[in-house]
Amino acid sequence: MIGVKKKEDEFFQLLIEFAEKIVRVGEAFIELVLDYQNVADKVAGIKVLETECDMQAHKILTALNASFITPFDREDIYDITKEMDDIVDSLEEVANRFIVFDVKQLKPECLKMAEYIMQAIRELEVLFRHLSEVKKNTIVHEQIVEVNRIENEGDLLYRKALTDLFRDEKDPIELIKWKHLYEQLETSLDSCENVANIVEGVVMKYA
Repeated sequence: MIGVKKKEDEFFQLLIEFAEKIVRVGEAFIELVLDYQNVADKVAGIKVLETECDMQAHKILTALNASFITPFDREDIYDITKEMDDIVDSLEEVANRFIVFDVKQLKPECLKMAEYIMQAIRELEVLFRHLSEVKKNTIVHEQIVEVNRIENEGDLLYRKALTDLFRDEKDPIELIKWKHLYEQLETSLDSCENVANIVEGVVMKYA
């Protein structure tokens, strides 16, 4: 039983470490959008962090393939890992596109969406820190509810941003650029919610 518990703890710890790395990506992205200078250097830093997240995802999946003992369904661990990786990939995509699209100035909606993503990422970190004790308290459930609330607010902002963009932007190139950027930011926030929803399913299975 001690060996079983140790194996289960390994996966909880790997997910916590992944969440911590995603927080660092979120913080780097927030630093980029709030202080939009030295963009190339900051984007390069985000790419380094994104690569670290890829390595962490690979580490989890390697452990998954090598282990017969997991704290919950293997498919759920795989799906959670994939969605966590998607959070980072979308943020790195936006950061990279700032350079590719030669974005000179960020729109306020972009900053606000980044803040929502950062909030959701921090809630997920708390969620994973308490996932192993889900039967002892309600913290995980509370974090799931909060991530869903943040995503709903972000979705409203995303729709308004698109509406304003198509109504006000006269330059078709700028419209195409910002439509893509908004969509990628929304994808990142959706992935945060997807992680929370998968965990919610896990909690319901093992309640």
